[in-house]
Amino acid sequence: MPDKYSATWVSHTSISDFLRCPRAYYLKNVYKDPKTNHKIKLMSPALALGSAVHEVLESLSVLPKHNRFGESLIAKLEKVWEKIKGKKGGFQSEDEEYKYKLRGQEMLRRVMNNPGPLNNPAVKIQMDLPYFWLSEEDNIILCGKVDWLEYLPDSDSVHIIDFKTGKTEEDENSLQLPIYHLLVDECQKRDTSQASYWYLNSNDTLTSKELPDLETAKKKILDIAQQIKVARQIQRFKCPGGEDGCFSCRPLEAVVNHKAEFVGNDEYNYDVYVLGKKDEEDREGLIL
Repeated sequence: MPDKYSATWVSHTSISDFLRCPRAYYLKNVYKDPKTNHKIKLMSPALALGSAVHEVLESLSVLPKHNRFGESLIAKLEKVWEKIKGKKGGFQSEDEEYKYKLRGQEMLRRVMNNPGPLNNPAVKIQMDLPYFWLSEEDNIILCGKVDWLEYLPDSDSVHIIDFKTGKTEEDENSLQLPIYHLLVDECQKRDTSQASYWYLNSNDTLTSKELPDLETAKKKILDIAQQIKVARQIQRFKCPGGEDGCFSCRPLEAVVNHKAEFVGNDEYNYDVYVLGKKDEEDREGLIL
């Protein structure tokens, strides 16, 4: 029987990190500060906003459908926001924080005005972190949290829904839906019949997506997971941009090189850092 504590764990986020830049993957998923023995996390306003909105919406999935909107989602956001207010959320000023908080309120107001599938029965996977053995032979586990599973009684199936809080649409080549489809198939008993994104920043309704083929998805994800396992075994995590680094790893290198500000620890005991204003502006990039 394989040992889950010695296994290589992969998720949509960690796989995305690795594909963008193995060095960034290492700094986010492997590296620990030698002084604290904690992993590091770089907080930004966009990340803070996304985590807050997701936390509010996730809290609804454990409630019976008739109780989900008994309390204003805006009021719930106020409570959640306490965890990320000020520098803890990477905000450089009160004005910047206000603008991001306003965006969060607008997204949640959109849900309250157009609850759609959130008014229907939901399936809650009974695991704090859903996971399964992607390959026992390779000692690799795939894990991840699916935002929402709508229950469809007519077909006794589920509908995967992923909430999007950013301003851009998910790349068509993203592995997110293939990974979620595999997790849902393995971690609960019902078939998946639909999948959708909900772009909360702009859309009142869901954007339907084609369900990926499970066998094809499993082969592709396992191939990448095996590359990650080898990289961890030989401790080789090179940035494709060379010694100068890239957009993905440079901000994390700033943390390692003591050029970021420590703002505390999160619920998972990660050391949380934020960049200064200039570094954050550089990270935004240019829009041409």
